[in-house]
Amino acid sequence: MLGTWARNRVGDVKADSARQARLLDIQAIDTRLGQIAHARAHLPAHAELADLEGKARLLSDEHLRSETALGDVQREVAKAEADVQLVRDRAARDQARLDAGTGTAKDLQALQHELASLQRRQADLEDIELEVMERAEALEHDVAELARGNAELAERIAAVVATRDAQLAELAAEEASISAPREGLVAEVGPELAELYEKIRASTGQGAALLRHRRCGGCQLELNSVEIDHIKAAEADEVIRCEECRRILVRTAESGL
Repeated sequence: MLGTWARNRVGDVKADSARQARLLDIQAIDTRLGQIAHARAHLPAHAELADLEGKARLLSDEHLRSETALGDVQREVAKAEADVQLVRDRAARDQARLDAGTGTAKDLQALQHELASLQRRQADLEDIELEVMERAEALEHDVAELARGNAELAERIAAVVATRDAQLAELAAEEASISAPREGLVAEVGPELAELYEKIRASTGQGAALLRHRRCGGCQLELNSVEIDHIKAAEADEVIRCEECRRILVRTAESGL
């Protein structure tokens, strides 16, 4: 253990205890900044918004399909109405000729037969027209309901977006407030110690930890008596690192040495 401890200390950065203690302040800032970043990425509003936007896309597609179907049926309605009107016009002309009594008896008899045929044809076409109009009415109702659903979803999405933006703004404000003193603290720590801290933090997520009651505040493992003896023997400006997690161990009155 002694040999390992000695090898780990070779070339370590030197820094007085006050500068080392500043690492805890920086770490506290970085921990909170990490929490803010996590909160920003995992706001409940993000999931809710994604769900609502997915539903909105499906509803919009259905709305478009219904509008297309309605347009097709409306053209059918227009054609059915035109067909019925053509038969009505033809029947009106035949009836006028029949009422005038012009032409031979054979011609008048033919007109009567044609009128009867036109009446049957008109009845058939009017049935078709009615069926198409009923389909159009049903589709109009569907389109109106889908439009109402789209509008309601748009309102809900707008409300969730407003909530999300307010939460993000609040987090951004806290982030700015929390991070404001960091640059000054880093300057107090000095470039070499700060570089070591950042290197460790990049690999472990935490660059420095308080040694409290002989326990590493990073990995939470209690140091054995041999390690404690070596730390006690170390100079105050020696930068100590945990044998287990390799984080910088900051010694204070709480360390129990």
